[in-house]
Amino acid sequence: MEQVLRPIYQERASQSNTLGVILVEKRDEQSNVTDTFDTVLLIIVKEAEKPVFTKHYLYEGNKVALHTVTEKLIRKWLLIGSNRKVVDWIFFGRVLFDRNEFLHKLKIELQEFPFSGRKIKTGIQFSKLIRRYLEGKEYFDKGSYLDAYNHVVDSLHHLGRLSIIDSGLYPEVTVWAQVRKIEPAIYKLYEELVSSNEPIEKRLELLFLASEFLIHSRTRDGAQHILEVMESKETWTIQELHDHHELVNYSVDLEVFVEYLVDKGYILVEPIAAKSEMIFHRHYKVNKEALEME
Repeated sequence: MEQVLRPIYQERASQSNTLGVILVEKRDEQSNVTDTFDTVLLIIVKEAEKPVFTKHYLYEGNKVALHTVTEKLIRKWLLIGSNRKVVDWIFFGRVLFDRNEFLHKLKIELQEFPFSGRKIKTGIQFSKLIRRYLEGKEYFDKGSYLDAYNHVVDSLHHLGRLSIIDSGLYPEVTVWAQVRKIEPAIYKLYEELVSSNEPIEKRLELLFLASEFLIHSRTRDGAQHILEVMESKETWTIQELHDHHELVNYSVDLEVFVEYLVDKGYILVEPIAAKSEMIFHRHYKVNKEALEME
C-alpha cells in the first residue's frame, strides 16, 4: 500500500509547510483505530486554511483515508484528549516523512509527558469527570437509572484516564487495558457496574459511594492547574476565566468545575457591588487558607 500511496504523500512532503507524514494500517481487525479504513495517511502541517482536510480513496477494494491536520490542532487533541486515535497513530504508525525530526521529538514528548502538560490534562479530565458525575447523581436521585448509568460509565472513563495520566502515561484508545494494569480498583468498579447481576439501582448506589471517595481524594490534584492560574491575580470574573488561554480548553465544563471547587472550599466567592443596590457581581478568588491546610 505504501508504494501505491507514495505519489500522494511525496507531493505533500515536498512542500515546506509539511512537518510529517504517518502511515497507519488496520491491524488485528481493530478497525476502530482507523475508523474502519484499511489505511490512514496522517499529514501534519504548520498552517492551513482548514485545521482538518480529509480525502477518501479506493484502491483494489481497500479504503484509504487521508487527513491533513495542523500542528496546532494535533496539540489540542493531545492536550484535551478529544481524539485519542491520534495518540495511537503517532506511537504505532509508520513514519514516511519527518521534517527536522518533528515527529521524533513529538513522540519523545508524549513518552516523557512533561509535568506541566500533565497538570493541564489532569485538570481538563477532572472537570469532565465532575460534570458527568454530578449529572449522573442528579438522574439517580430522580429515579432515571438508565440515564444515570450512561453518565456514570462516562465518569468512570474520565476517572480511568486520570489514573493513567497520574502514572505519567498518555491514555490510549484501549484505555481500560491500561487502567487494569495501573489502577485495578477503578477497573474493578467499572467491571462491577457493567457486569454485575445486581439490580441497576443497587449497582449505581454502590458505585456513587465508591466514586465519591475516589473523586474526593483526587480533588486537590485535579484542581491544581486552575488554582495556579487563578493565583496570578486577586479576583476573577467568570468571563475572565473563560478567556484565559490556559483555561479555554475546559470549555463547557469550566463553570460546573468552578462551582464544585466553591462548594469544596477551594475557591471563594467575592460579591462586588453592581449598579443596582440589590445585585452583586460574582467574582472568584483562590482560598489560600484551604490550600495551606492540605
